[in-house]
Amino acid sequence: MSFLRKDEWPELGELVVASVNQITNYGVYVKLDEYEKEGFLHISEISSSWVRNIRDYVHEGEKVVLKVLRVDPEKKQIDLSLRRVTRSERREKILFWKQAKKAESLLRSVSQKLGMPVETIYEKAGAPLEQAFGTLYEGLEKAAREGVDALLEKGIPKDLAEALTEVAKEKIRISVVKTKGILNISCTQPNGVLRIKEALKKAQNVNVARGAKIEIYTISPPKYRIEVTASDHKEANDIMKRAADAAIEGILKAGGQGTFERG
Repeated sequence: MSFLRKDEWPELGELVVASVNQITNYGVYVKLDEYEKEGFLHISEISSSWVRNIRDYVHEGEKVVLKVLRVDPEKKQIDLSLRRVTRSERREKILFWKQAKKAESLLRSVSQKLGMPVETIYEKAGAPLEQAFGTLYEGLEKAAREGVDALLEKGIPKDLAEALTEVAKEKIRISVVKTKGILNISCTQPNGVLRIKEALKKAQNVNVARGAKIEIYTISPPKYRIEVTASDHKEANDIMKRAADAAIEGILKAGGQGTFERG
């Protein structure tokens, strides 16, 4: 049994991952992977079009993403829908579920490594990381990217923080994105070359999160390429903007000119 599995009932409208247990002529009985519960998918909620054969849509043992329509704890019934789940919702939910399973696996690895019950590790580290980062996986990914300090800052005990970070770095592949742009900066003042170097240094030295990086290359004066590496596009674009703004502001104050273009 998964120690992350919830004992409570799902909420109306919630997306859940379920395993298909039994297919009948009138619907499908499933087991909710994230809850200690079973649910039912009526044939009318399988597709918006007429369903001739339910097995054209689902199969025994298959994982499906369903939307919760009704919950009746007294009768122990959960009614579900497949047709009301969009493709993007299914993709996002499956990703979230896989990340949760990965995080649970990492905690079990740390449990074996330290000889500590996995429930204790979850209580002392897992739950605090969920509260701090939204999900346990996000916290472990941050540790893999930025190191043990990312966990220590959240009050995780040192022994657990070090073990979690070590396992996270071994098991989580950090995805990065790159964005590029071109700075056009020039300065005709007597010390123009020095001012350009200072402006580029300002761009190079803007604050970035650990794991992110700014690199600047000379194409051919007055053109200079900026390359930013970060964990996602939003972060990369934010760093790129701040770096370009810093360089342009610096060169304008020195009496020069500056522009920036993406690509």
